[in-house]
Amino acid sequence: METESSSSSSKFKLYEQLELLEFKDKYVIKSLEYPDQGFSIDRSDGNIQLLNDDTCSGSPCQTTTICGVVGTIRLLAGIYVLVITSRKEVGTYLGFPVYRVMSMKFLSCNEALKNSSYQEKKDEAYFMNLLKIVEATPGLYYSYETDITLNLQRRCKLAEGWMAKPTWKQADPRFVWNKNLLEELIEYKKRGNKIQCYSILIVLFNQVSSFGVAKLKLKDSLATITLVSRRCNRRLGTRMWRRGANFEGDTANFIETEQLLEFEDFRSSLLQIRGSIPLLWEQIVDLSYKPRLNIINHEETPKIVERHFSDLLQRYGEVVAVDLTDKHGDEGQLNAAYAAEMQKLPDVRKENLYGTNAIWPLVAICSSLSRIAFFWTAILPVTESSRRYFSFDFHHNCGNSNFDNLDVLYDQILEEFEKQGYLLVDAEGNIIQEQKGVIRSNCIDCLDRTNVTQSYLAQKSLSLQLQRIGVLTPTECISMFNEEYLKFRALWAEHGDEISLEYAGTHALKGDLVRYGKQTVSGLIKDGMSAISRYYLNNFHDGDALDLISGHYTVNRNNPSPFQLNGFESFSYLPMASALLIGGLTVTTISVHQVGRNAQQYLSSVVWAGVTAGVLAMVKANGRQFCSRPRLCGLR
Repeated sequence: METESSSSSSKFKLYEQLELLEFKDKYVIKSLEYPDQGFSIDRSDGNIQLLNDDTCSGSPCQTTTICGVVGTIRLLAGIYVLVITSRKEVGTYLGFPVYRVMSMKFLSCNEALKNSSYQEKKDEAYFMNLLKIVEATPGLYYSYETDITLNLQRRCKLAEGWMAKPTWKQADPRFVWNKNLLEELIEYKKRGNKIQCYSILIVLFNQVSSFGVAKLKLKDSLATITLVSRRCNRRLGTRMWRRGANFEGDTANFIETEQLLEFEDFRSSLLQIRGSIPLLWEQIVDLSYKPRLNIINHEETPKIVERHFSDLLQRYGEVVAVDLTDKHGDEGQLNAAYAAEMQKLPDVRKENLYGTNAIWPLVAICSSLSRIAFFWTAILPVTESSRRYFSFDFHHNCGNSNFDNLDVLYDQILEEFEKQGYLLVDAEGNIIQEQKGVIRSNCIDCLDRTNVTQSYLAQKSLSLQLQRIGVLTPTECISMFNEEYLKFRALWAEHGDEISLEYAGTHALKGDLVRYGKQTVSGLIKDGMSAISRYYLNNFHDGDALDLISGHYTVNRNNPSPFQLNGFESFSYLPMASALLIGGLTVTTISVHQVGRNAQQYLSSVVWAGVTAGVLAMVKANGRQFCSRPRLCGLR
């Protein structure tokens, strides 16, 4: 059903409430507002049919209200449908309500499992466990009325006709978490069926995202700050298991963060990006707290780096790379390798080939036939751009909570930062000023140090924006308003926590630096607990769910099982090794205490100490074998 939106942003509005009717032979999903709009899915084979007069005949076994359909996924035994069962409104983006997914549910549409082999049933059970992880995935956001995958500057560049398309057509596919899940239902529509997929499906935010809003009262005037982060789906994966870049130049944990300021009739936006160091490198877990970094020397490395930055240049304009890694140890080697590759990059001069009113499909064809994603690229009206690289040892300069030492970094990049600027739009939608480039920050994880640095730059830019529109004088800055500044810091701290939860499984470290500008005792305790949790998750949580749900791995009954391992089976051997180690330490300790009373216990103590040491040496030598690792797509 097509409905008019209150804004020219989009003429389509997704149905906000759907009814799920569960029959013995099918599921029926239809709009509560327009009961004739919807479809049915056969529970035996996943076949999709339009609603007709006989679809809802009979009494359903259960009827529930759902908030949207996320899509479908095909496993060994058949199709599963993912629906949103509850939501929470968390704010607005450009005036449109934004919701956070609170719970989801997979509906099984298959009967083939009962005829499957033992291994197929075992594999399907593992796939289902991965789907349960997806159901519990936090940090998923969406809107019924607008597309939140597009930042404000790109929206201003897109033609009005493009923005009038359904959200699943206008969305940036890099940031659509459920892109793979939508394909079957969208293809059903393309085959000539009249099912209104765009009014039933939900184009969700990407897999890892953050959305937060803060209201700041400045001199009796109210300003709204919205912080949106969009994580790229090209190189998904969890911390440790997804590092560096692939051969196409896509990097792990690549995130576009937009800080949107709305004040009276003005809108202003600052974009920053983060992403893993764009080299071929890995950090394979082996039960040690900090696994060794391994830089993979490959003849393609220079091309990989160039592909990465050429893509960024095309999308954002001038790129300033800020590397926050240490200059010693393993990080120092990676830092030096990154710096060396950046020196090799040519100073790219980019002519404005397409102009500001280019036709988007033509841009896609001219940009790259091999990279469909360029279809969505916003061409900035820049006549030339260059790349710059700055290395800033965060731990050395900002150790002992010397947060103010970020001024050193700011002074280094000040000229480039001010030249890049920010987007400023007036009440009529006229662009007063464009953002001509972007700061690309990274540390090893692109989490903790990166969060601190990005929040610092965002604070600096916010003050400049408020000065430009007349809220602050040229000598004032946001940090002078203590209570409002705390709200701003809290917004960025929560943003860092959300991103960290998805990539590392814990809250961000150094969160106190963002919230209060200093480290607190409670913050140290929290960081310690997060560090322990990260250790466990790094070693014993493989992250296969992301590869499965994103479509990076396709389930095929004709392929061999991905879960039949040749070496140690970590889940089988780890408990046994742990039991032997703990038992050996316990018996050795008891024996040592008894040596003073009974000399015969001395030999027993030596034996048990030897057994314990042997088990410990065996576990250490085979550390990688005891750790869980991705089985669907491997390490790259």
